[in-house]
Amino acid sequence: MKKLTILGSTGSIGTQTLDIVGREPDRYRIEGLAAGSNVDLLVRQARQFRPKTVCLSSKALADEARPHLPAGTKAVFGDEGLVQIAAETDADTVMTAIVGSRGLPATLAAIDAGKSIALANKETLVTAGHLVMRRAAERGVAILPVDSEHSAIFQCLNGERRQDIQLITLTASGGSFRDRTREELHGVTVAEALNHPNWSMGAKVTIDSATMANKGLEVIEAHWLFGLPYDRIEVLIHPESIIHSYVEFVDRSVVAQLGLPDMRVPIQYALTYPERRVSPAEPLDLAKLSALHFRTMDYDRYPCLRFAYESGRAGKSVPTVFNAANETAVARFLNGEITFLQIEDVIASVLDRHEIVEVPDVTAIAEVDAWARRTAASI
Repeated sequence: MKKLTILGSTGSIGTQTLDIVGREPDRYRIEGLAAGSNVDLLVRQARQFRPKTVCLSSKALADEARPHLPAGTKAVFGDEGLVQIAAETDADTVMTAIVGSRGLPATLAAIDAGKSIALANKETLVTAGHLVMRRAAERGVAILPVDSEHSAIFQCLNGERRQDIQLITLTASGGSFRDRTREELHGVTVAEALNHPNWSMGAKVTIDSATMANKGLEVIEAHWLFGLPYDRIEVLIHPESIIHSYVEFVDRSVVAQLGLPDMRVPIQYALTYPERRVSPAEPLDLAKLSALHFRTMDYDRYPCLRFAYESGRAGKSVPTVFNAANETAVARFLNGEITFLQIEDVIASVLDRHEIVEVPDVTAIAEVDAWARRTAASI
């Protein structure tokens, strides 16, 4: 039986993970569930799966939840509680599905405790890939990708030698505005930006998909997961999201992973690897699709992706700044403070103002992250 803790249990990845767990309850034991502020949903999850510990973002929310939790389930809160639930339960695997850089300390704590990581929090590797991958290697901990693109690459590389990789290509849906020119993006609304044509995701990830910042974060994540330089990681727009990503090898063979858009497939694969289980997803019928389409990436149309490549190549503190500036800019857009296109302007301005420094530990990363957020909020 796999013992599982989920960080971000009330979000899109968390709820789909629990859907998988609920279909095979004899295979899984939920040890911990961590959420932000969605008390009602967390309480319902706790009543169904009866974890030993739950975590909410504040003491007030934890106090609100406690009277409604099943007997034997305790509630913790805040960043300290998040680290506690990640490292101090009996879980053998921690699903890290918290959006943003807040999941980094908890992920490192889980690695230090020897727990396998099902990684759905790309910001963890963007801001601290050098720390996370080194720590995982030292502890002998597996990092299993959950993002559909990285899961696809991971599956394509099963049994292959890393030195035989010529190129990996991450596919991108193109987001909510993939059929609009830049001129047509002036004045777009939050509701329009949140209307993703292929996926049902949280607000922040959906906006990132529209700006292509999400794909930029995935490029940096792929660099750390697969140990490849940035000039061997490409991005291709694929509107149908059927080919989730692919690998070209030195002999020019290309291996791809295909499937209908359903995040339960990569989630389940991360939980059951190296085993494959029957999936709740619908089967792929290529004859019914009849055609798949692809577009070359335009870095002028999607400057956030260019910022990500530049940040990744610069290394040191720059990816942390890119991520923090993007998170802040997206939040400001969702709050109605800036326009959609000004997300790019805020990120570019913060990157221009940043003086690159080394980030040897979590404290240094936190300081750079805080500076970038303050700066992005002031522009």
